[in-house]
Amino acid sequence: MKEAAVNPSTALARVLVDELARCGLAEAVIAPGSRSTPLALALVAHPGIRTHVRIDERSAAFLALGLARTARRAVALVCTSGTAAANFHPAVLEADQSGVPLLLLTADRPPELRGTGANQTVDQIALYGSAVRMFTEVGVPEPVPGMVAYWRSLACRAWAAASGRLPGPVHLNLAFRDPLVPDPDGAGEPWPESLAGRDGGRSWISMAGAPPLEAPPMVLPPVQRGVIVCGDGDYDPVPYLALAVQTGWPLLAEPTSNARRAEAVSTYRHLLAVPDFVAAHEPDIVVSVGRPGLSRQLLGYLRRAGRHVVVGEPTAFADPVRTATDVVPGVVAAATAEPDTPWSRSWRDAEAAARAATDELLDADDTLGELRLARDMAGHLPNGSLLFAGSSMPIRDLDATMPARCGARIIGNRGVSGIDGTVSTAVGAALAHQRDGGGPAAALIGDLALLHDQNGLITGPDEPRPDLALVVVNNDGGGIFSGLEQAGHPDFERVFGTPHGASMERVAAAAEVPYTRLEWAGDLPKALLGEGIRLIEVRTDRAESAAQRRRLQEEVTAALG
Repeated sequence: MKEAAVNPSTALARVLVDELARCGLAEAVIAPGSRSTPLALALVAHPGIRTHVRIDERSAAFLALGLARTARRAVALVCTSGTAAANFHPAVLEADQSGVPLLLLTADRPPELRGTGANQTVDQIALYGSAVRMFTEVGVPEPVPGMVAYWRSLACRAWAAASGRLPGPVHLNLAFRDPLVPDPDGAGEPWPESLAGRDGGRSWISMAGAPPLEAPPMVLPPVQRGVIVCGDGDYDPVPYLALAVQTGWPLLAEPTSNARRAEAVSTYRHLLAVPDFVAAHEPDIVVSVGRPGLSRQLLGYLRRAGRHVVVGEPTAFADPVRTATDVVPGVVAAATAEPDTPWSRSWRDAEAAARAATDELLDADDTLGELRLARDMAGHLPNGSLLFAGSSMPIRDLDATMPARCGARIIGNRGVSGIDGTVSTAVGAALAHQRDGGGPAAALIGDLALLHDQNGLITGPDEPRPDLALVVVNNDGGGIFSGLEQAGHPDFERVFGTPHGASMERVAAAAEVPYTRLEWAGDLPKALLGEGIRLIEVRTDRAESAAQRRRLQEEVTAALG
């Protein structure tokens, strides 16, 4: 059977997209441009891939990041040549550090136009450096036998590299020559070999999942004074919750570990800021998983451990204060572990006292300050919900106030902890969450994060939109700096406080997004209900919020006696 006529650029794009879909690609984000036309047309034509279009490449990249993080599956990200690809870089860095699989398909000029001053041409070779798991300069497509096997096997390799034991971004740089659009029917020369893939929709290369680690789990010593630390990461928290039950060791869980359940110490951030408490609770051993680092108090506590066992990959484990003594694939409790000890009771008593002091302070009136907003959002969302926490103060306020709970998934951009792309990531996360049958989605972000990513609110009329409540804390600037050393500098307000005076209501109006201003805590549950993307503003005062955080620490310290 004679193969249909197709030009080289169209052939490469169609084959690559088809093979990625066979590997499991279900979502793609496209930033418009001319040189990427073959990829864009192949993606929108594929029935098994849901496409999203964004006019801003940085917004597009963070949308893809949110989709991939939540779905735990690689998402394709397409752009044209030039600065378009450079605007992917912040999201690539976040994906690298947090282990999110992305497929970066950057269109490029062919080699004969590079280095000539040709329009919209930059050096895209290895553009993202060491932040990608794999880079390939795919080469200009040519109508010669062997191309299809090359393209399809490359797609399988790229998918495996992005989705393997250490997932992350993969970069394929694709040079396209004109013509960039499909030939008219009957025009052109037939392709010299079949463009079809394997029969039955199989991928070109069948790859089993990552093999399990061969080393057995470490049997922990039967000591009383142990601590479990669950940092940020997309791992199963259940084994560590079970370990806490078996050993009686306190479990200190950051919100995005999703391990802050009934067994966890929800007030550890304030407990570890009390010198007398820390001095009385020196750990003999600490077991950590994920990426701890949300609070200085916790990092300081890790330095006090006589032994620090990190659960992770030997080539990529988190040890931010370089205290690790062992790196293991897993841990199990000793058969003689005793859960009810003076150590475990002391932590339980401290948690109860600190929890009561926290709730008493926050419930003193119905004013919706930053701390109470964080606590109440985490508590009011129903089971099956997704909560995206912005970097800077929102995630720290959650860490400080969120009680133990089950049933809601909490995520955030904790790899590099930037505030860029926050809105777009939250939108992508909500889209993936609800495509998979998840319930309501909400985001708690700051005003600077919203202003930094206003384009994330802009979606075309034909684009998929999630149900997402964007709750914005507007304290007219950078609230996190009010609690740092810079706060006493005479130029603090201009250089660090950065007041902007921007109206959140006007931002919402410009994007045609519904807007609500919220003042009282009792109105929060109703405000979180709704459809589509909504912006909910909570106005606060930076100085008052900083003072309340100090008061909360004082109350916890007093409650410990």
